[in-house]
Amino acid sequence: MPPTRRSRRFFVRATGCASGGSTAPSSTPSARRCPTGVPAGDLVIRILDPGPQTTVQDLGRTGQMRYGIPPSGPMDRFAFVVANRLVGNADGAAALECTLVGPRFDVDAPGAMAVTGADMPLTVNGEEALRWATIALKAGDVVKLGPARTGVRSYIAVAGGVDVPLVLGSRATYIRGRLGGVEGRALRKGDALRVVPSGVARPRRVERRAIPDYAGESAIRVVLGPQADRFTDAGIRALLGGPYEVLPQSDRMGARLRGSRVEHARGHDIISDGIALGSIQVPGDGQPIVLLVDRQSTGGYTKVATVCSCDVGRVGQARPGQSLRFQAVGVTEAHRLLRESDAVLEAAVREETA
Repeated sequence: MPPTRRSRRFFVRATGCASGGSTAPSSTPSARRCPTGVPAGDLVIRILDPGPQTTVQDLGRTGQMRYGIPPSGPMDRFAFVVANRLVGNADGAAALECTLVGPRFDVDAPGAMAVTGADMPLTVNGEEALRWATIALKAGDVVKLGPARTGVRSYIAVAGGVDVPLVLGSRATYIRGRLGGVEGRALRKGDALRVVPSGVARPRRVERRAIPDYAGESAIRVVLGPQADRFTDAGIRALLGGPYEVLPQSDRMGARLRGSRVEHARGHDIISDGIALGSIQVPGDGQPIVLLVDRQSTGGYTKVATVCSCDVGRVGQARPGQSLRFQAVGVTEAHRLLRESDAVLEAAVREETA
């Protein structure tokens, strides 16, 4: 959801300061701009209500697929990286991924956070706060994210990053394997997450045009293959004709879809081979499955196409009942789209000026 004038981008209630708009919110008549940012202390996040599935993620666990361990990491890489950049973190700093409904938590020291991704109503001490922007926190603040209005997954980054142990080189949570994060599980009430100490977080915001729109039908670009020859022409036309509905059985392993049957030409089984991020498997029932960050390392179903890297996050943000429509592009075009997406990311975050 794009920013609104009434929401605040960056505020420090402890000193009566606010920044990010031409006028202060009416509820804080003494507010003024604070261009110098806010210093972070030794902050701990205490989970009061975790929501249905909130996990710690970083950019993923590389080099382990050969052992059957998926990379995990964020379902929407763009939103995750932007959240970290808003608080001055490295792109891969550990943050929280929330699914459908966000958590409620408090903090015990000053700090800064940012919330991106799905449109979950955000409040600090019951007061509306702005997403896709830096927000200052003071000791005792209570943060709450409500049910998502569009999209599925939100990201909460805190300046410094969430400090949990590295497992196989990553802090990402893989629930099926009970690896990473907090004991390899979703967060629970009472969990206390230490945050890596950081310096001063300066107020930043995301350009309005860079904020994704998660509502409506999503156009998903794909490269046909690697086993497109195992499908009939009618099956390929069905895949590209769409639309396909996202089913409630979808999760971080894969998005299960329902729509026109994608017909096989020579059976649906192959000798198991590697599974890339965004691979579209088609089992015997002809209904596609888009494999995502917690996917298996190999599989024996034919793969009709692979989702372009820049569109994987849109699949991860598609709600049950929402429609996807596939569009075939060539490898050269897929590379161009990725470069274009990277350029949007590089220009997305800007520092607020006094």
